[in-house]
Amino acid sequence: MHLPAIVDLLTMLMLGAALGFFGGLFGIGGGIIAIPFLGLVLGMEQALAQGTSLAMMVPILVVGWWRYTRRHPVPWRTAIQIGLLASVTTLLVAYLATSLNPNVLRTVFSIFLLGLALRMLAGRKKPVSEETASRLSPRLMPAVGILGGACMGLLGVGGGLVATPIFTSLFGQRQTVAQSLSLALVTPCSLVALITYGSARHVDWSVGLPLAIGGLLTVSAGVALAHRLPERTMKTTFAWMILGTSIWLLLKPILQK
Repeated sequence: MHLPAIVDLLTMLMLGAALGFFGGLFGIGGGIIAIPFLGLVLGMEQALAQGTSLAMMVPILVVGWWRYTRRHPVPWRTAIQIGLLASVTTLLVAYLATSLNPNVLRTVFSIFLLGLALRMLAGRKKPVSEETASRLSPRLMPAVGILGGACMGLLGVGGGLVATPIFTSLFGQRQTVAQSLSLALVTPCSLVALITYGSARHVDWSVGLPLAIGGLLTVSAGVALAHRLPERTMKTTFAWMILGTSIWLLLKPILQK
């Protein structure tokens, strides 16, 4: 193997390790960071960047979900219902996403990310209590899978980012339990989306697989740290990470002109 190829491989492994750690820490697959990196640094079109990030996310999400459910078990019936609704929605929306103009898809992704970051930061000063009163019946929780699945199908990410605050604010779940439920939603969706993007040839396996290997080495450490940090610290750190990513995604194309 030539030296440049070795350097590229090591770079992807290290990036995957970083993404896996943050994915485990925040209950996401790391795609929210990987997609901007693949698009803006490696020059991938939006659909290809989303598909390639899914190749990394699937194994990381499986391990992360397993680790979360061991510490914070969730009702299997609810988890299966959420996962099934989300997977069907993902399948339908992903077919639409693979046919969209790359610039349109990138714009949608950017607006989604910016809106999410602003919403999270606007509510970060609200007091965090040990228990939050449920505003909706737990029977309605599977419906969250429809919204999360739509995000996964269209953007390749976002299912957990949308679902987690809904589970905490509307259904009164603790942050770590909400992230476990979100992983029950995102994990099968990511597999469905990966198959759909792959069938449309929007996956670069030579990049996605090294990212996955690197991520698998660190995702457990991220999950372990998540259970040691104060809940307010987790939410605030998560919000600032999303804000930084959204600013980078929006400004980099302008600076490159």
